[in-house]
Amino acid sequence: MTGASPIQDAVRRYYTLVDANRFDELVELFTADATYERPGYQPLVGRGELTAFYQGERVIADGRHTVDQLLLSGREAAVRGSFTGTLKGGDAVSLRFADFFRTDGTGLFAHRVTYFFAPLV
Repeated sequence: MTGASPIQDAVRRYYTLVDANRFDELVELFTADATYERPGYQPLVGRGELTAFYQGERVIADGRHTVDQLLLSGREAAVRGSFTGTLKGGDAVSLRFADFFRTDGTGLFAHRVTYFFAPLV
């Protein structure tokens, strides 16, 4: 960990854990009633739904996130980055994303929103 700030460390740890498929540890970074909003899914609420998503519903088989920018403001963090990996169906994927994390008073993630850059318009 960098030691720069607890939120920055937690965000960087999130990407390390998700890339290593260490979902049990990853879910512990969230509050028990955290909400995760992601395109194509209903909001995921609570550690149980987060666990079900990461261990089953998530279409990504493996890959690596690269954090290009991480901005902090109070108990919130904004991340701009890229992801390269493989989907469960075998297709390669490479995309850019933006993530927004809000922590509670203890440093756990209470809310997360993900956006993907896609040519839609």
